[in-house]
Amino acid sequence: MMSRLQSMVTATLLLGGCMMGPDYQRPAVELPGAYPSVSAVAPTAPAPRGEWWTLFNDATLNDLVSTALANNTDVQRAVARIEEADANLRATNSYLLPEIDVNGAALRSAGSSVVAPAPAPGTQMVKNDLRLTLSLSYEIDFWGKLRRASEAARAQALGSRYAKDVVDLSLESLVTQTYLSLRSLDAQVANTRSTLATRQDGLALVTRRVDAGYASDLDLFQARGATTDASAQLKELLRQRTLAEHLLGVLTGKLDLTVAPGNLADLPRPPLPPPGLPSTLLERRPDVRTVEQDLIAENALVGVAVARQFPTISLTGFFGGESAALAGLFTGPGRIWAIGVGLTGPVFDAGRLSALADAERARYKQVLANYDRTIQNAFREVADALNNVSQFDATETDLQSSVDSAREALRLATRRYESGYSGYLEVLDSQRSANVTEILLIRNRQALLAASVDLMTALGGGWQPAASTAAQ
Repeated sequence: MMSRLQSMVTATLLLGGCMMGPDYQRPAVELPGAYPSVSAVAPTAPAPRGEWWTLFNDATLNDLVSTALANNTDVQRAVARIEEADANLRATNSYLLPEIDVNGAALRSAGSSVVAPAPAPGTQMVKNDLRLTLSLSYEIDFWGKLRRASEAARAQALGSRYAKDVVDLSLESLVTQTYLSLRSLDAQVANTRSTLATRQDGLALVTRRVDAGYASDLDLFQARGATTDASAQLKELLRQRTLAEHLLGVLTGKLDLTVAPGNLADLPRPPLPPPGLPSTLLERRPDVRTVEQDLIAENALVGVAVARQFPTISLTGFFGGESAALAGLFTGPGRIWAIGVGLTGPVFDAGRLSALADAERARYKQVLANYDRTIQNAFREVADALNNVSQFDATETDLQSSVDSAREALRLATRRYESGYSGYLEVLDSQRSANVTEILLIRNRQALLAASVDLMTALGGGWQPAASTAAQ
């Protein structure tokens, strides 16, 4: 009998190799083979993947990013989500194995002697019943429902890791961008202080000329106004710098963080990608990987929903002992066991299970649309970043020429005023032009570096040469 039962179980397990639902295949997304070429930017060496922010060669920035990755609450929450997904995967995989439970019961009961029919003479009216068994239940995954559920849980667990990579990359980018903004403000503060000193010198010159009768009070009031404007501009820049410092404190988990002033010009440009960068690099972006794992999980859940429409086949059994006395539980006469096969299947559910399967297919289509959109947006972000780097790089040359011209114009206007050949209005105009162009040059430099950070982020943290990419 046992051999026949074993043969039946083995055959059932072998037949359980089929799986309902479609096997996952990565959907094709139509994208250009390479990003739009930008001839204005000369390609440089490939950027290493990983700690891309170290390309700025700034020890303070490196420390800020490392501290943020260790202390930031968003990262801690992402780690907890990984732990949750791993626990869910272990729980889901447990259904693929038998469940064994221990069951024990002790019962003392008394029967009635006045019931009809009357108990036989000598029948014990008060008796004990002790029972101890190991029970087993096992669902045979004949239709692949449990394996599809495990497949979905694995994809969700892997997706949680990619989701943490998204958080890490976003945090690295935000810390770097904020640091660049702070260094830009440092440069603007230094420039404005220089402008304020120049205007204070101009105010002193105008005061002397007014006292000597060579200039009118109009020049004096204009000089005072220009000086106070520069002072107000300096206070506003210092206010913005403090806010940037506070944001870095929150991102790094150090609310009392202070960052010493630095020079934006000391930060080098990170390397730029070579021409013909393949768009297939988008597959390495953590957000693209995350949404693909969502797609894999949803595809598997379609199989789970389809399998629920078929009968559930399970094995059950128990083994143990039953006796009136504790000593008899483990003897041969007290031994009890049972083994069986159960089948449960829907007969009439008014189309509920079929509707749930259709709903799961609809959710798969939604995730598929999100996958397509994510890749398309990723392609646009890379193309936009390449264009921004190109334009800001070209603009920097023009702005540097404008700054040089404005400074020379200010020097000549000041000499003309000192010699009495022109009014102070020319000096004021030259001061404003010099200040505006210098600030624009600093901000364009920040925008150029920020665009390079956007490019790093859009490419998932860097890129590799075409040869090594093709070899992967």
